[in-house]
Amino acid sequence: MSEFRNSFGENVFRFKYAQGASDTWSKLSERLVDDVCGTRKGTTSALLSASDLKDLTQFIKEMKFIPGGRYLYYAGREYKAYNNCFLLRAEEDTREEWSAVTHRAMSCLMTGGGIGIDYSRLRASGKALSRTGGTASGPIPLMSAINEIGRNVMQGGSRRSAIYASLNWQHEDIPQFLTVKNWTDEVKAAKLKDFNSPAALDMTNISVNYDDASLGGYTKKDGKIVDNSLAENPVFQKNVRQALETGEPGFSFNFGDKQNETLRNACTEVTSEDDSDVCNLGSINLGNIVSLEEFKSVVSLAAKFLVCGTLRADLPYEKVYRVREKNRRLGLGLMGIHEWLLKRHSAYEVTPELHKWLAVYEQESKRAADEHCDRFFISRPVAYRAIAPTGSIGILAGTSTGIEPLFAVAYKRRFLTEGTKWKYQYVIDGTAQGLIEQYGVDPSRIESAIDLSENYEQRIKFQADIQDYVDMSISSTINLPAWGSKHNNEQNVARFTEVLAAYAPRLRGFTCYPDGSRGGQPLTSVPYEEALKHKDVIYDEIDVCEYTGHGGSCGV
Repeated sequence: MSEFRNSFGENVFRFKYAQGASDTWSKLSERLVDDVCGTRKGTTSALLSASDLKDLTQFIKEMKFIPGGRYLYYAGREYKAYNNCFLLRAEEDTREEWSAVTHRAMSCLMTGGGIGIDYSRLRASGKALSRTGGTASGPIPLMSAINEIGRNVMQGGSRRSAIYASLNWQHEDIPQFLTVKNWTDEVKAAKLKDFNSPAALDMTNISVNYDDASLGGYTKKDGKIVDNSLAENPVFQKNVRQALETGEPGFSFNFGDKQNETLRNACTEVTSEDDSDVCNLGSINLGNIVSLEEFKSVVSLAAKFLVCGTLRADLPYEKVYRVREKNRRLGLGLMGIHEWLLKRHSAYEVTPELHKWLAVYEQESKRAADEHCDRFFISRPVAYRAIAPTGSIGILAGTSTGIEPLFAVAYKRRFLTEGTKWKYQYVIDGTAQGLIEQYGVDPSRIESAIDLSENYEQRIKFQADIQDYVDMSISSTINLPAWGSKHNNEQNVARFTEVLAAYAPRLRGFTCYPDGSRGGQPLTSVPYEEALKHKDVIYDEIDVCEYTGHGGSCGV
């Protein structure tokens, strides 16, 4: 009997994580725990007790906790590049720093990690250069240079690069930044024909950084922002209009005591104010956990596992080691939330019961991590929780990814194999199939991201309600109807602006994806009956397609 819920999960395991034809998920689980928390590295003692090692291994075997994809890939390998992404900053506008940040970016990409870079400290284009008598080029050319490095460097030699770039809303180059990815019709046509055809920042996801100043004359109540004028901010208004049409730029919200945490990883769920900080990701699968008591145990051991990762992972250069020792960030996340709700016959909303579980997630992740750090007399983490998109590991577990609702009951999914070969497979969502088979649910009545695309406020509110329990951020992309359709057009921009502005103080970030806005999207909804006909068959992909928003990097 397969260890996976469906053949698609098994195929992802075989293509991305298995080490040889005889490898199994059970074997990977054992060597992973031994590598990260046991004695495999040649140490004289393990980092967890024998009973904890046994329980943690079982939780991973049962897919109740799945570490980030880099943990899975490097388990048992000589080099321990367990970390998914690195957070960088262009710290000053000098020739030396341009060279240095390029070196840091390439070093991180070549070890298998994605990168995010905040360029806000660079001078605007056209500013005088006192030493040379020339003029500054501004940050966008450096973004473009990093983008081209990503085009030609396979992360860790095995997958396409994932890159993120951000710029403060008050930067003088914001007008160009907002529209830098408005590709011409000719470029779009070339992309549709060959997704590898180059385009401006096509390897890079971009966002605008918003701080307290962007809120204008806001007021606070009980320490929380309750009134703001963000909806009247011209940059924010243009940003919303751009996002509704093209999906980019996204929004990075950094308010109050988080104003300096403008650095993000490629998928934006991990935040920091320190250059060369690092992601450390793992996700708890709510869909496989029955009781609150068991959930508490899984959270505890998952948090301790990530602490162990900070002691065992190899890093690309010395500064990352120093920043990791200082911050020791843990990115313990969740997935399978929508499955958890569906099993309780709940709509896509944070129910009173889910609030109780989230409170345990918040409290136990901190308690267990601090306890484990104290045991080894090391610094406690400055942050504990971040929810990654969990694309690939969500498929491994056959559950809903991150906080997302089921994308669709049935869809066509494209994926990368052997570093450069693209294939696609018709997939019936495992959770949906279970409901159909066990309870006779009509496939057309299962709530999905496609169904919710016309009710964006429900999605935004759900993210805000989860964010209340997360001390870093959440990577979540809200699906929207195509630009120019009934529910996404010029007449809807003002209302969307008001809604997003109202929730912004409770969010750390926001991205949306209007259907068809970028060529080669990885998931395409198809009728249930069509997917049923082609189920379990893998096809070669001729037109190369890639994750637009996530790049197969963060926690996946």
